[in-house]
Amino acid sequence: MGRKLVKGVFAFPVHLVIILICIIWIMPSLGLLVSSLRPRHLINQSGWWTAFRTPFQFTLDNYIHVIDTNNMGRSFLNSLMIAIPATIFPTIIAAFAAYAFSWMRFPGRNLLFLCIVGFLVVPIQMTLIPVLRVFNRLHLTGTFLGIWLAHTAYGLPFSIYLLRNFIDELPFQMLESAKMDGASHLRIFIAIILPTSVPAIASLAIFQFMWVWNDLLVALIYLGGTPDVAPMTVTISHLTSSYGSGWQYLTAAAFISMMLPMIIFFSMQKYFIRGITAGSVKE
Repeated sequence: MGRKLVKGVFAFPVHLVIILICIIWIMPSLGLLVSSLRPRHLINQSGWWTAFRTPFQFTLDNYIHVIDTNNMGRSFLNSLMIAIPATIFPTIIAAFAAYAFSWMRFPGRNLLFLCIVGFLVVPIQMTLIPVLRVFNRLHLTGTFLGIWLAHTAYGLPFSIYLLRNFIDELPFQMLESAKMDGASHLRIFIAIILPTSVPAIASLAIFQFMWVWNDLLVALIYLGGTPDVAPMTVTISHLTSSYGSGWQYLTAAAFISMMLPMIIFFSMQKYFIRGITAGSVKE
């Protein structure tokens, strides 16, 4: 009892600091949500924290206006059309590559892996103009195929590096038993590697989806501002010039953009935590 009391007393400041950090972290998102639900005349008169005083005045008109008049619904579908394949492609390719770099023997394996990891330090901005010229010649500019290829290429170095570190730590005895039973590399990969690597693959998929969903630069360069293919980030950036003084619409548009990543993150946080902590504890 005494040890628990002393432990609780020493842990209290730590818990207090964590709670304060969480409150500070959540405050901007809470302010964004409350502002998006307030009428325009109240936003211009008072801060968002006054919305909790009676009488409460909230409205969904800001969301309805943004969705009806600013191509937000089409942009939401475009973001899905971009983010889902641009997450699946690099994740699958990286899983195959990580297995090859970990458990297959071929000349130059380590040198090739170092070259791929070295691409992590190359700024994306340096590649935009050369890749854009290639896309123009291949007529990929302004197409979903072009943006899928771009996001796949940009995401592969980190994806391969992350999955290789996880797959390389799997017990050798597990694979050796499968080889003695006559299993091929493809069968080992599908039957053993993929099921045991679910936490790492899930955390990688979350990382990649968040990056693609929130991307503005790559989409603006390779897709342009055409409404038929513009994702939400491009559409919202255009709203800043249309609604410079009507930022109740901007807050509504921003929160629409945040909703899906938040849902995915909270629904898959178990896999995300297991993936990023994998290998941190040695048994």
